Amino acid sequence: MIQNTNNLAAYIWNLADLLRGDFRQSQYGRVILPFTLLRRLECVLAPSKDAVLTEYEKVRHMNLKEEAQEKFLLRAAGGLAFYNTSKMDLARLGESDIKDNLESYIHDFSKDAREIFEYFKFGEFIGQLNDANLLYKIVQKVKSMDLSPKVISNHEMGLVFEELIRRFAESSNDTAGEHFTPRDIVRLTTALVFMEDDDALTKPGIIRTIYDPTAGTGGFLSAGMEYVHELNPQAVMRAFGQELNPESYAICKADMLIKGQDVTNIKLGNTLSNDQLYANKFDYMVSNPPFGVDWKKIEGNIKDEHILKGFDGRFGPGLPRVSDGSLLFLLHLLSKLRDASQGGARIGIILNGSPLFTGGAGSGESEIRRYILEADLLEAIVALPTDMFYNTGIATYVWVLSNKKSSERKGKVQLINGVNLCGKMRKSLGAKRNIMDDEDIAVITRCFGRFEAIDHQQLDKPQEQKSNRGRQSDNVKTEAPKTFASKLFATHEFGYRRITIERPLRESYQFSDERIAGLRFAPKPLTAPMQWIYQEFGQRWTDDADCHNYGELTEHQDTIRNYVKKHFTDLKEKQIKDLLDKKTWQSQQQILHKAKQLQQAIGTAQHDDMNGYEDVLKAACDQQGIKLDASEKKQITHAVSWKNPQAEKVIKKIHKGKANLIYGLFEVNGKTIEYKADGDLRDFENVALDPSKTVNEINEAYFAKEVQPHVPDAWIDASKKDDKDQQIGIVGYEIPFNRHFYVYQPPRDLAEIDADLDKVSAEIMQLLQEVHV
Repeated sequence: MIQNTNNLAAYIWNLADLLRGDFRQSQYGRVILPFTLLRRLECVLAPSKDAVLTEYEKVRHMNLKEEAQEKFLLRAAGGLAFYNTSKMDLARLGESDIKDNLESYIHDFSKDAREIFEYFKFGEFIGQLNDANLLYKIVQKVKSMDLSPKVISNHEMGLVFEELIRRFAESSNDTAGEHFTPRDIVRLTTALVFMEDDDALTKPGIIRTIYDPTAGTGGFLSAGMEYVHELNPQAVMRAFGQELNPESYAICKADMLIKGQDVTNIKLGNTLSNDQLYANKFDYMVSNPPFGVDWKKIEGNIKDEHILKGFDGRFGPGLPRVSDGSLLFLLHLLSKLRDASQGGARIGIILNGSPLFTGGAGSGESEIRRYILEADLLEAIVALPTDMFYNTGIATYVWVLSNKKSSERKGKVQLINGVNLCGKMRKSLGAKRNIMDDEDIAVITRCFGRFEAIDHQQLDKPQEQKSNRGRQSDNVKTEAPKTFASKLFATHEFGYRRITIERPLRESYQFSDERIAGLRFAPKPLTAPMQWIYQEFGQRWTDDADCHNYGELTEHQDTIRNYVKKHFTDLKEKQIKDLLDKKTWQSQQQILHKAKQLQQAIGTAQHDDMNGYEDVLKAACDQQGIKLDASEKKQITHAVSWKNPQAEKVIKKIHKGKANLIYGLFEVNGKTIEYKADGDLRDFENVALDPSKTVNEINEAYFAKEVQPHVPDAWIDASKKDDKDQQIGIVGYEIPFNRHFYVYQPPRDLAEIDADLDKVSAEIMQLLQEVHV
């Protein structure tokens, strides 16, 4: 049957021979697909055409709305989901008025069928064909095809249409990846998703639903139905989907219409911001969302749902960064899982590498992974070979998720490394250079089905062919053997707690001329522009208290504005006004004067114990009759102090309780001291989760072994707690796939490397001698 359908698809695709020269190769499908659909619909409608026309004559005078008319006409169509009220067909269009007649014929289809042609922009191509004098020729060839259900069933016609879609995608491989997933990847993902459903694969009359939120041209939906049909022709599959691209939507809807599906279940629009199947739950879900595409345009909708609905909506667990929306599609699919009490559901989604590990503890990505793993929804992740997709050669992975895990899978995740399970294509299609054959797919599905661990099983695959260009090394590097592996992990093994490690702040202070001179200028971001202004225009100002022109810049405003806007682009208008305001300069001058008065009392010597600074400063203020507000004190302190590893530790607080070195309470001279933390020395440690022990036991044991021996004055910041469990340390999850499957390759022997270097050096010397001669 496959061979017959492929032959029919090839015959239909021969329409391209007429289009060649007048149309680009990437446009062939935009003509062939809608004409094929049109002929199929015409053949399907033929037996009921007279009944529909008779009924139409009755209802068209009733002044009913189109929706009401459809109910009458669909009943006359004998249970079909579409109809046509035109007396024409492809054989009666004529030649002279063929363009107008064809457009009228298409317009008389029922709404869902007519919409497909509209989104194909078929009217534009009809006009182009007519202008090129090709429309009549195309119609004549199309009308000769017998695509009636008696000759080719819905299932077989679906296969033909899929083959046409594939040819269309390959003929426009510059954009193929946007709407078409390669057949081998679809086959693998579908096999993984439908595995273990014995009822769907064996029992007659069983009903299952399949859903794709990024339907594209419907490849995943078709593959799911085809997979089940091959094993159980009596099973009923109902397809649902949503697609953003109008042309891909039209192709998908046409494909579903040809297969006899209810096309009202295929929606057009953005799934994330406007879920048009919000009330539905499904048995099986498959998706290949776009890799690394941002969601900036719909950020408001997504954040509103996250904040307002929480876990009652789709995005309760968290939001990934705006630059990549892949995990939003995954959360969307999880919200569509049929409840476990009703049989549960399974998901197969293709993602790139970033959802595995992007984002540290507490980030949106980590929280999403945490939700998935702690809810025990992840069954397996399969690493695919590179160069498998039409528009990218990056590493990709199939995630399999389910809320109906078997008992042996509960609490566990299977990682399958299938990066070497592929062969080279004879001819590349865009970025797709590798292909998985049936045996490659079977290796993965058997491993998944058996839920077994495999330790680097060697594959019978040829080594990569190396280029023979340039100088070849005598000692060719040994290529790592191509292997297949699978590992089983407990879900908690991907989790960790990020604990914050602090070290004490050590500071010195000194009221030197150099340090207090900087107080003439306001803090950042005004410091640098004020320094430039002072250098250019402030040399005539004096520091006398009665100098009334200090900070006067009125005559230089235009010059300063132009310079600042060119060289200090981050400054806002209010900040520029502050720069030009005399009060800003005089305020800083007053602070400078106060610092100089304090200098007279404190002196210019360096002090390496900041703990006495407050008392010294207060005494100096009293002596000089100075009062400092909070802002002035902060500026002066910042100017005269600096971090110094040789200085004394700065005390934050003295406690009455017992010392606890691990959490930053140190016993000093009979007192329990807490030191200020130095933010520049702050570090983070990731401590593996272990459900068999308490959080504090794990953290403290790790700290005592890995941190304390190296930095004895460090401590764990106990205030940094996880939002959910309120335990010390922020919980994070990542899945470092490559790390788990890394195989160490020992370097070449040093003697071999030295011999190569000696030989190359000798060759270079010989060439140099030849040049000098």
